[in-house]
Amino acid sequence: MEHVPALDEDLKKTLGPATAKVLAEQLGLHTALDLLHHYPRRYAERGELTSLAELADQIDEHVTVVAQVADARLLTYQGSRGGGKRLEVTITDGSGRLQLVFFGAGVHKPHKDLLPGSRAMFAGKVSRFNNKLQLAHPAYEPLGADASDRDAATAFAGRLIPIYPACAKMESWKITKCVDAVLPGVTEVVDPLPPALREGRGLVPLTEALLKIHRPTTKADVEDARQRLKWDEAFVLQVALARRRHDDSQLPAVPRRAAPGGLLDSFDAKLPFTLTEGQQNVSKEIFDDLATSHPMHRLLQGEVGSGKTMVALRAMLAVVDSGGQAAMLAPTEVLAQQHHRSITEMMGELAEGGMLGGSDRGTKVVLLTGSMGMPARRQALLDLVTGEAGIVIGTHALIEDKVRFHDLGLVVVDEQHRFGVEQRDALRSKGKQPPHLLVMTATPIPRTVAMTVFGDLETSVLDQLPAGRSPIATHVVPAKDKPHFLARAWERVREEVENGHQAYVVCPRIGDGEDEPKKKKAAEEDGDKRPPLAVLEIAEQLVKGPLSGLSVEVLHGRMDPADKDDVMRRFAAGEVKVLVATTVIEVGVNVPNSTVMVIMDADRFGVSQLHQLRGRVGRGSAPGLCLLVSEMHEASPARARLGAVAATLDGFELSRIDLEQRREGDVLGQAQSGVRSSLRMLAVIEDEEVIAQAREEATRVVAADPDLEGLPGLRTALDALLDTEREQYLEKG
Repeated sequence: MEHVPALDEDLKKTLGPATAKVLAEQLGLHTALDLLHHYPRRYAERGELTSLAELADQIDEHVTVVAQVADARLLTYQGSRGGGKRLEVTITDGSGRLQLVFFGAGVHKPHKDLLPGSRAMFAGKVSRFNNKLQLAHPAYEPLGADASDRDAATAFAGRLIPIYPACAKMESWKITKCVDAVLPGVTEVVDPLPPALREGRGLVPLTEALLKIHRPTTKADVEDARQRLKWDEAFVLQVALARRRHDDSQLPAVPRRAAPGGLLDSFDAKLPFTLTEGQQNVSKEIFDDLATSHPMHRLLQGEVGSGKTMVALRAMLAVVDSGGQAAMLAPTEVLAQQHHRSITEMMGELAEGGMLGGSDRGTKVVLLTGSMGMPARRQALLDLVTGEAGIVIGTHALIEDKVRFHDLGLVVVDEQHRFGVEQRDALRSKGKQPPHLLVMTATPIPRTVAMTVFGDLETSVLDQLPAGRSPIATHVVPAKDKPHFLARAWERVREEVENGHQAYVVCPRIGDGEDEPKKKKAAEEDGDKRPPLAVLEIAEQLVKGPLSGLSVEVLHGRMDPADKDDVMRRFAAGEVKVLVATTVIEVGVNVPNSTVMVIMDADRFGVSQLHQLRGRVGRGSAPGLCLLVSEMHEASPARARLGAVAATLDGFELSRIDLEQRREGDVLGQAQSGVRSSLRMLAVIEDEEVIAQAREEATRVVAADPDLEGLPGLRTALDALLDTEREQYLEKG
């Protein structure tokens, strides 16, 4: 009897060690179940030709095409090492033509197989030679059929051919053969969906879905399978998040309410402006959460400059009022120092509790970073353990074992995407009881991504800019086509400085030698002739050229922390007029007098990143200007991306564009887990409805049966999702 592979069996047993090794190393497929979940990317129809016209956009990509041989020519040529043979085959599919080339001893077999009129599937890397697209030495699989067997030929012509995500060492049709070897085991697959849910939604059973996705007979089969497999991914993921929300809701927490006439009231009374309606509404949601006896878990997302820090500070003051302490975790020292400076400035004498001249209602606000000197660090640790400091702002240094709190009541995490869940939980574990948690991000997140990535958090959105904030005008500067535009950009910087304002110039890399080989290699792989522009080089050119006579300084991540702080302090004080920096200024840096930003090689940054960066200007009453400098051709996708950024200030709209242009896996923080995102079928933008419905169903299922005792299939699927690798992705929130 034929061996039916167990689903968790290593592929070596079924496919042999050599094939299994390629599948594991190149595609991350280790077991029969992994292979069953490696779905075809698309399907070719033998009766219909696939498009060769699209190949122009896929230079250097590994592609699979189905086409007919138009002609084949065997040529003899004279080379430096004597004569040789070259076979040139032209294939066509009605939409375009493509040349295949074979050399030397490799010409004999294709010369026999690829006769004019014959059809085959071809796989190889698309390249351009003499301005023509070609595949050199492609692998191919003839699609011939025995002419005497008419029925077989008809069936053959009508069948859908699965085209799998492949690699150079494993062509799509070889993967087809591998899948054929494990398909008999599909009957053993455990169905995670509760039967009532599956029937209620009209979804096919999982075994049927897997057979239809790999070996469909009609396009309707493919659609049935896709709908079912999308539901599996959305539902299992949402159940995992619903269980985390449920577990968190069972934890005890100390309710934290602001004391009337206390620190918060004193702070509000001295504010020189009125909070926006959005800030008031979000603050109310947060205060309501803080007053409950289980921990708040809230994501606060707001446009750059919408006043998130103000909302977070008021939450921290309410907790201090109730006798607790609040900790704010920032991703970089520059940002921690910036927050510490702006919070102490906003609080004034209220930040000097216990100090001479400080308010008797005040508290101490301390900073804790890795680079602090020993005496300052010792004092900060002492202030935390005694409860003298009500508020601490710090970097990863807050998470260290030595750090002890008197009574930690609230953890605020700034720019959550920079931290893993372990760091968030390590800080939360320092409370006597679980503290409340507020997560902030200035990267706008479309609703479905929020439900998928931050699904264990309730969401608040700040979408109003505070009164007095100026709009930011954004323009693309095509440096190559119109060099005089770049010259004008530097003139604009000069004009702003002469009018008493300041400027940022942002570059993709530092340029201090350490990052050279890596960036150079990346540039070569990009087919790019020059590496990205560097802070140190651009700063030198500006000082000697267009910005000579102005006070220009540099700022980047490899500088000594004391030097970084010194530069930021002098820039904030207005002594430094132009700051040439890397993206260390991307989040949280607040210098209201900065009105202009020039981003060099802007095409090398992501859409959301550009939006973040430009949010550093126009933070005062003077209007902001952001200039996106690029040498990319006007018709290129990169320039279209920059045009989109220039056309709107709506971060949510831009994050949608960003998401549509990037691989989903990147967005979901899965880049660290190798080849694939754990979402293989679900597209977080297109499948908004499926995700929203799955979240509702998951919440219902978990409320009724938190341990999923009645749903063993779902528990198994959940364990598979929560293996160590995917846990990082899931708990990115």
